[in-house]
Amino acid sequence: MASHAGGVQTGVAPGHAHRAVSGWLVFAAVMMIFSGLMNLLQGISAIRTDQVFLVTQSYIFQFDLSGWGWVHFGVGIALLLAGFAVFTGAMWARIVGVALAGLALIANFLWLPYYPVWATVLLIVDALVIWSLCAGPSRSGAGGRGEAGGRGEAGRTA
Repeated sequence: MASHAGGVQTGVAPGHAHRAVSGWLVFAAVMMIFSGLMNLLQGISAIRTDQVFLVTQSYIFQFDLSGWGWVHFGVGIALLLAGFAVFTGAMWARIVGVALAGLALIANFLWLPYYPVWATVLLIVDALVIWSLCAGPSRSGAGGRGEAGGRGEAGRTA
């Protein structure tokens, strides 16, 4: 165990630094799980061709309502899984999260004529997820120093 000048042990063996998960990554993971659940429920509802949705006749991206349902169902499951993966703090999970949130953003944009208010809410959530994943800790800051700017215990007074 590594110890500091004050004799306090950190609990992390040398060479086994853990990844830092910042508040922005936790926010992104929670919002991805929320967005995934909402896309999943939206997809199930569209597959069942509920009467909740407005079906327009002159929309340029006209798909069958059940086709859109399957798109949202798949995006929802992928967002759920990626949201849980972002909790690990891994860089691959952040990259996959940005890509999936971008796909969800596009799908919700194309979904605007069917359910305008809710699609707008999910557009905002997806944009916030992309921003928070990109604003998370950098790779160099993930070496166990957390969000303290790399000061560690040296910057504190005993």
